[in-house]
Amino acid sequence: MDFKDLKIPKCKNYSGYKPCKPYYNCLENGCFENNNMGTKILIISLDALGNVLDNTPILHSIKRKFPVSTIYWITLSNAEKILLYNPLIDKVFTWNDENRMILKNIEFDYVMNADKSDYACAFANEVNAKIKLGFLLNEDGKIIPANESAMYSYKLGIDDQLKFRENTKTGIEIIHDVFELDYQRDDYVFNFSPEEEKFIGDYKKEINFDDSKLYVGFNTGCSELFPNKKMTVEQHIKLIDELLKEKNIKIVLLGGKEDTDRNEKIFNTFNDVQKKNIINTPSTLGMRKGACFIDICDVVITGDSFGMHLAIGLKKFVIAWFGLSCWSEIELFGRGVKLYQKDLFCSPCWKRVCPYNLECIQMIDLEKIVSIVKEQGKIFVR
Repeated sequence: MDFKDLKIPKCKNYSGYKPCKPYYNCLENGCFENNNMGTKILIISLDALGNVLDNTPILHSIKRKFPVSTIYWITLSNAEKILLYNPLIDKVFTWNDENRMILKNIEFDYVMNADKSDYACAFANEVNAKIKLGFLLNEDGKIIPANESAMYSYKLGIDDQLKFRENTKTGIEIIHDVFELDYQRDDYVFNFSPEEEKFIGDYKKEINFDDSKLYVGFNTGCSELFPNKKMTVEQHIKLIDELLKEKNIKIVLLGGKEDTDRNEKIFNTFNDVQKKNIINTPSTLGMRKGACFIDICDVVITGDSFGMHLAIGLKKFVIAWFGLSCWSEIELFGRGVKLYQKDLFCSPCWKRVCPYNLECIQMIDLEKIVSIVKEQGKIFVR
């Protein structure tokens, strides 16, 4: 074959580096797989673990709109693990110089930038794509919408009245609008590997998992970026003490490494008899193992945190309380209850430091949480 006769296969499996099948020459014999790349799409979703997981439902919609397509997703290194074992993504790229250089040399049909951040928008500007959706930077370095359908999301970011008081759309619905996709309330996409499934099974044996019990998880912490997305230790203790009075309930303490001391304090408040019905899961094994521990739960009580999004993705019944963040933007898919203070003038606010006295946390209806859990205990079937 001469250089002038070279025709590179439009196949997902062809790399140009080595055969996709040993001893088979696609250039001489024709493409072996014929796994057509179709419409090439780059998703930019970098910031906040919860947002990355919250954006995964668009994958279903993209595949409906473009059945034959190749989907690449670029994200920060700490979020990459969220997207592992996702059959709807062809390749996940972590945010580094090498990967950005590679992606800028591919001609995409679409780039879909979900993030309103300077660096995500600047990168979206540089990507070679026929159609750009989401957000870009203008000549003054200001974030702007790339398309008309992104205007509502854009206005949410600069209009507190719209975001905090008027909006009724969930974040998933909003990102579908931004990317001009058909919104059908598709679930998050989060999958375990076979090894993780085995880990979950082994852990259940380790804790003598009882199928007749209702396992109630407490996601006790949150990101250090917004420390007021968690209840007080005393509130957790009060809730757990009430729930332990129910014979069919087991308590599961959940959290990341930043919650280790907090969970130990909660756990050690209880006596030896009570501790037999409390499982203090390891908190230093990383995000994927944390998801494994959430998976043993039937109900998860949580603030608006990444743990909440994981519980939603794992299809748990979620009791989520909200204070500083926007409850309207969270989709529970009919599997849970959202609790918030309807008449509190300062909530939501998205402030990292409360200028008042954390009324939104003090006003959490603990009795209602207990009653919801008890009701679940009456109706749940494993």
